[in-house]
Amino acid sequence: MGVMAPTNPRITRGLDLEFPQSLAVYPTYPEAQRTVDHLADRGFPVQNCMIVGTDLKQVERITGRLTTGRVATLGAVSGIWLGLFVGLILAMFGEGSVLALLISTALIGALFGVIWALLGYATTRGQRDFSSVSAVVATKYEVLVEHKHRARALELLAELPGALPNPFA
Repeated sequence: MGVMAPTNPRITRGLDLEFPQSLAVYPTYPEAQRTVDHLADRGFPVQNCMIVGTDLKQVERITGRLTTGRVATLGAVSGIWLGLFVGLILAMFGEGSVLALLISTALIGALFGVIWALLGYATTRGQRDFSSVSAVVATKYEVLVEHKHRARALELLAELPGALPNPFA
């Protein structure tokens, strides 16, 4: 397997290998990391290796249903944190009661947080009535090594049980 280089050289600066060759392909990142760690423990020049995640997919985990009340609550909490942050900054440079300043900025932050959250929720017009977290993950992880070091890397990996995937599996 080969790796296609991005067209923008600024993105790949420091990430390029000279004539990289595939050492092994794994279904999980920890397995690929274990391989490189084993090589490092044996004194292999691991600066000549890279782990490349391929076959990317986006995974979105739905965390709950959104209602107007939940959106308002989340907006208030977010606004309180922002208000407290602003209040702390103002307290460092201002005079007077720090507690009064923190309470007032937290309340103002909560009000603005509720308003902005509800406005954002209203703009979706019911098309996204759920909250979620998402991530881009790879389905395969390939360990690449510079061609001049591949033979030595294969020798060292032969010592690690299960390091080289079964080509017949």
